[in-house]
Amino acid sequence: MGVTKSERDDEFQAFIVAVWPRLVRTAYLLAGEQYAAEDLVQSAAEKACAAWTKVRKADDPYAYVRRILVNQHARRWRRRPPELLVDAVPDAAGVEDGFARSDQRGALLAALTTLPARQREAVVLRHWEDLSDSQAAAAMGCSTGAVRSHAAKGIARLRQITELVGLKDTEHIGGTV
Repeated sequence: MGVTKSERDDEFQAFIVAVWPRLVRTAYLLAGEQYAAEDLVQSAAEKACAAWTKVRKADDPYAYVRRILVNQHARRWRRRPPELLVDAVPDAAGVEDGFARSDQRGALLAALTTLPARQREAVVLRHWEDLSDSQAAAAMGCSTGAVRSHAAKGIARLRQITELVGLKDTEHIGGTV
């Protein structure tokens, strides 16, 4: 017997509630501004809800929705360049959030906003989300070589920024470089 609409809605709601904080964090790192991040996650959630039957059957529903999120961000970036709002750093972060422990998170987030969109996506997915090259490639819709290239160029640019020069490599990007 099939799943009722009510059961499907409850399942989707439970899923979104569980992954919302991770999606908002990823969206914030991509968008650079809290309200834009929340809008981005809301748009991704709407698309995921519309395709929930397909999403729930995926091997990794979170990865599926994260891919929707990255695609939504890429579409918005192509339509108009984002405003650089670097003063909007969240006051609090989750306990597991490594970059928030850095005294220079404002400088890091400001530096991150200077990266081109694809480099920023690769750096966020590889180093904050701690995805493999193949997982990041799937989320970005490109090859693993492109992910490695974008991530390497992004990290190289971040290392050139004066405010970040004093940080150790492991403090640069959520503990891994």
